Amino acid sequence: MIVEILFIIIGLLLLMKGADILVEGSSSIAKKLHIPEVIIGLTIVSIGTSMPELFVSVTSAINGHEDISIGNVIGSNLCNLLLILGISTAIKSIKFKRETRLIEIPMTLVVTILMFAMCNFGHDITRQEGIILIIWFLLFIIYTIYMAKKGENFDKENTVVEIKSKETNISSIKSILGIIVGIIALKFGGDFVVDNAVIIARTLNISEKVISLTIIAIGTSLPELVTSVTAAIKGNSDIAIGNILGSNIFNILLILGVSATISPINYSISYNNQVLVLIISTILLALFPFIGKKNEMTRTNGIAFLVIYAIYMVGLFIS
Repeated sequence: MIVEILFIIIGLLLLMKGADILVEGSSSIAKKLHIPEVIIGLTIVSIGTSMPELFVSVTSAINGHEDISIGNVIGSNLCNLLLILGISTAIKSIKFKRETRLIEIPMTLVVTILMFAMCNFGHDITRQEGIILIIWFLLFIIYTIYMAKKGENFDKENTVVEIKSKETNISSIKSILGIIVGIIALKFGGDFVVDNAVIIARTLNISEKVISLTIIAIGTSLPELVTSVTAAIKGNSDIAIGNILGSNIFNILLILGVSATISPINYSISYNNQVLVLIISTILLALFPFIGKKNEMTRTNGIAFLVIYAIYMVGLFIS
């Protein structure tokens, strides 16, 4: 048991470091090809924080562990929304931008409901549906680039600024090697996490569903946790909420899309309760700008999210 836990920790570290190396190498190559900084920030960097979830879910789908594949996405989104955004807001209240209130939160809600509908129609996500999700993902990327180029305040602007501050004198060979090393680290990290989580689940007679919704979901959400909490401490609320919403959309559209395209995912209706919690929590987030302090998610709202997450976690183990 201790050995398996150590391998899961090693796997999570490989996932996080692999994503970081992959982003750095990809960004360097993109800059050498004179791709605009804003596009790098809104695509490569944003997708980079979702790489751990991607490799875990794809690995699970290929190996026939559908519960881990779908549970990782649902659990990560719940963790992002209730735990990470809850902690970030409890540290400092977050002000909502116009685009966040009117476009990005509703888009997150629509995408979540779309996932719920797909999963319950036939109780699986087919390759055709996976392709539809990927198309939606590409449209979302186009939207983010359009908003940024338009010059409006976009939730991830500060991420782009952060990229600009990095050195760009990395050689092309080192960048390519970095991309290769990053992908290898992500692959082995995903294998370590999935394989050893399955062993622990069987040893403790705990379902793969619970393992995926808790340990794996929280572990693969660590990049978002670090980014959002750090941003909240520094007072950069735009990054905190933009990172969460972007990650939740990416998790559903990109990760489920790619996973289902590679190998159709069977869906257990036992996940419906968790998805409904996710939908209701997203609706609450959409209401926060219009109740209490206008256009603001207060510390009280953040604490409420943390309480909901605690109740949700307890419910997993007593159900």
